[in-house]
Formats: sequence, structure tokens, C-alpha cells
Amino acid sequence: MVLLATLTGLLGLAIGSFLNVVVHRVPRGESVVHPPSACPRCERRITARDNVPLVSWILLRGRCRGCALPISARYPLVELLTAVLFAVVTLVVGFSWALPAYLYLVAIAVALAAIDIDVHRLPDAIVLPSYLVAAVLLGIAGLAEGDGQALLRAAVGGAAMFALYGLSWFLYPRGMGLGDVKLAGVLGLYLGWWSWSALAVGTFGAFVLGGVGAVVVVLTRDGGRRTRIPFGPYMLASALAALVVAAPVAGWYLQLVGLAPTG
Repeated sequence: MVLLATLTGLLGLAIGSFLNVVVHRVPRGESVVHPPSACPRCERRITARDNVPLVSWILLRGRCRGCALPISARYPLVELLTAVLFAVVTLVVGFSWALPAYLYLVAIAVALAAIDIDVHRLPDAIVLPSYLVAAVLLGIAGLAEGDGQALLRAAVGGAAMFALYGLSWFLYPRGMGLGDVKLAGVLGLYLGWWSWSALAVGTFGAFVLGGVGAVVVVLTRDGGRRTRIPFGPYMLASALAALVVAAPVAGWYLQLVGLAPTG
């Protein structure tokens, strides 16, 4: 399993490099395949040797080879984060039919979080196709593993999270965007497929993380009560974390309220 996690981690580096293009171009409505990446100052095209994930940025010392324009540290950070998350999710999900589905979830999570932080928007160009991708990949996993209950949980989870976030948006539209509502349905499919406890922890964990984040922002000099805070990153972080911590958190809560089995 460690070998598989290492391999998917290396794949994550490559995917992370592509995600940097997605994060930059998708909010602008630009193609992610054409034209080739180039320096915005000297317009020098990024060659293969200068486009090796993580390594090229280090060797170039974070600057363009042509004009020495500083290259944002976010590029290698996105690559590294994607690689680490790919490896972790591989260890959690294991070698199974569901692994491709959850690796896809990681990829869109990194891209959407970065975009939401940048422009406070969750592009339909990424979110809406993810419904079909999730349905196909999780559907294949459920059929291949003969797990009809997982497919049922996924359907219920997607509908439930979409309805909950939709109701929240309807009651208080200033506190949540429609992009969050659309994303909720996608995350519900993945969380439901994983387990009921993951669905519960992943859903409500986002509000906990969001509340903590809001308090931190308000207490800083740059934040105020009217500061707009993107909620998408909290939703995505909570969903990924739920894959790991849902079982112990659910067990702790049931024990706290006296519903845990004894003996």
C-alpha cells in the first residue's frame, strides 16, 4: 500500500501542475489546453525542463528563466498539497474501485478551494461536470464491489446535502452562495458513499470550520464583521477530513450522548 501511495503521490505532483493552470484560467473563461503556458512579462513559453512539478521551481529559485520575474510560491505549494492528499487518500481508501473517484475529489477540491479563495466563486465549469464524473466512478465502484448500499447512501447523501444547503441559501442568501449549494450535492455523493457517519461529520464539520475561520478573520486587523469569507474551502476541507476522522468522531459523539453500545 505504501508503494501505491507513493505512485499516486507522484501522480498528484503532475496533476497539481495542471491544477495550477486550471486555477488561473478557468475563472477567466480561458482554455486550459491552449495556448501553452508562458511568462506573463517576457512571454517566454514554459519549456518541459522548466515545467517539472516542484523540482523546476526549486532549481529556478522561483524565477522565470528568461526575465527573472518571481514565480509565486503557490505553484509548488499546490503541486505538493495535491501530491500529499493523493497519497493520504490512497492510504485511507486503499486499492479499490473507489480510489479513482476519491482521487478525482481531491483534484477538484484543491482547484476549487484555490479559486474560491482568489475570486470567491466556484465555477460551474468544474462543479457541474463533477456530478456526472462522481456518478460514473462511484457507480462503477458500487457495481464492481456489489455494494448497493453504498450507491443508495451516495444518492441519499447527494440529495440531502443539496437540500440542506439549498434551504440555507433560501433562508439567508447573503450567508451562502449558489456555488456552495451546487458543490454540496457533489460532496454529498462522496460522503454518502463512504458512510453515514462521514456524511454527518463532513456536512456539519464545514459549519464548524467556517465558524472558527470567521472568528479568526474578525479578530485580525484585516477582518471585520462584514468581511466576505468564501465557504467552499471549509466545505472541501471538511469533506476530505471526514474520510479519516468520521468514524472516531461519530463514536465519540454517540458515547457522549449515551448511545454508544456498551460491553
